[in-house]
Amino acid sequence: MIKLRSIRLWYLIVYLSISCGFLLFVNCKNSSKSNKDHLVFRYNEHANINTLDPAFSRTLQDTWVANQLFNSLVEMDSLLNIVPSIAKSWTISEDALTYTFSLRNDVYFHKHSLFGKDSTRLVVAEDFHYSLNRLRDENVAAPGSWVLNKVDDFYAINDTVFQIKLKQPFPAFIGLLSMKYCSVVPKEIVEHYGSEFRSNPVGTGPFKFKRWEENIKLIFRRNNLYFEKDSKGKILPYLEAVAITFLPDKQSEFLQFAQGNIDFLNSLDASYKDELLTGDGRLREKYAQTVNMIRGPYLNSEYLGFYLDSSTPEIQSELIRKAINYGFDRNKMMIYLRNGIGNPAYGGFIPIGLQGHDESVGFSYQPEKAKQLVEQFKQESGISKPEITLATTSNYLSFCEFIQQELEKAGLIINLDVMPEASLRSARSNGKVDMFRSSWIADYLDAENYLSIFYSKNFAPNGSNYFHFKDTLFDSLYDKSFTIADIQQRKKLYTTMDSIAMQRAIMVPLYYDEVVRFTRKDIEGLGINPINLLDLKRVRKN
Repeated sequence: MIKLRSIRLWYLIVYLSISCGFLLFVNCKNSSKSNKDHLVFRYNEHANINTLDPAFSRTLQDTWVANQLFNSLVEMDSLLNIVPSIAKSWTISEDALTYTFSLRNDVYFHKHSLFGKDSTRLVVAEDFHYSLNRLRDENVAAPGSWVLNKVDDFYAINDTVFQIKLKQPFPAFIGLLSMKYCSVVPKEIVEHYGSEFRSNPVGTGPFKFKRWEENIKLIFRRNNLYFEKDSKGKILPYLEAVAITFLPDKQSEFLQFAQGNIDFLNSLDASYKDELLTGDGRLREKYAQTVNMIRGPYLNSEYLGFYLDSSTPEIQSELIRKAINYGFDRNKMMIYLRNGIGNPAYGGFIPIGLQGHDESVGFSYQPEKAKQLVEQFKQESGISKPEITLATTSNYLSFCEFIQQELEKAGLIINLDVMPEASLRSARSNGKVDMFRSSWIADYLDAENYLSIFYSKNFAPNGSNYFHFKDTLFDSLYDKSFTIADIQQRKKLYTTMDSIAMQRAIMVPLYYDEVVRFTRKDIEGLGINPINLLDLKRVRKN
């Protein structure tokens, strides 16, 4: 018995020694980790990232990661000016058809064994020729191919000169080239991985790909070969790494932020807006010492759309469509549902901040007029209880419930159908829903980007005209806009086109969004921009 107790005691001593050693080791590791925490920027992406291939970066979350990994000929600064990136300068011919780009000679792809001995190589004009041709390749079926619709051809004149020729003048074209679709990619890497380039990206950006466990974690590391420098000559980026998690629940994301486990929140969600903000949109006192809030205009119009080819009488009726536009108080909606973040959409579809926006072309709040229009529809159609089904996602259910309650006072029944985002997107594109909630975020800085959604040649599913709206006058003005270089003339034309769509009430503008970002106090240099692009190359974490 004594011997057995001695053995047990010996095992206990060994166990405790190992345990203490292990805890000491873990604590040392954690201490080391915390010492480097200021070099890692952490954020959560509640919506799944679909791809790391810039040619397929059609969603905001995909564009965010592509912007860390890739560069294009040009880019937008925080004020939405088009500035050099890999192209150090460019010229445009007098007929506005030929763009000639002079490339930097110090831009290298991220290191990869397929490049051979040096594990990297210089970017040359032929790389842009390959990258843009890839967008056009029908076998690739890249969603960004439309950016080249007005391009006739493009050439690598030599290693440092790249030329693009247009079919017709298009003043907004240089802005299109800043989109991540137009990023440069290396032919030998893309052709080696094929479709798997989506998860094995190699670019030129400030960060390089390290690891991706889909729906769990995505990690980028600093690109030590990056070509850009700050105003003091220091090579960018400042951070050593970017770590992205994928918690699908926005409330869980907020808790992680509140606990300091992630560094910033993008936008405002109903699950935590009242916890974080006062009713008039200010940070609550308990967060003011640890959190910064930055906000500004966002080129994003939130709206309800009607599928005009529907057989439903209420959808076909301009009376009902106008009644919905008149029948709810957008100011009240923004105060109660968004804590004052965003601007009520009393203008047309073109948002605040773009040439062509005009408050006079939209609808004001006139509840009595809404009632009259609904009553007129009842008398003319013989339908005593008009009703419409509105399809939405859960994120916007509160907005749709508000509109539902307001329109009920006007005598219109609105049924709500809550769908997953992917299902609603598919149904909207294929004409399977009569009325739907959606948003339109600017791809480039010209109102033509918004008005293209009304052009009859862009009928969904092959384009973005989800309404199947067709108007001869609108189409002729839209075509004419490409021939006008003067911005003031184009502005008048854009306002006229927007008013045509509003007069027909083919949609219900809800609000013009704002970019709202919440960061921990130790984050510097994040900033905001009107297209809500995430740029981390100048971010510091103190």
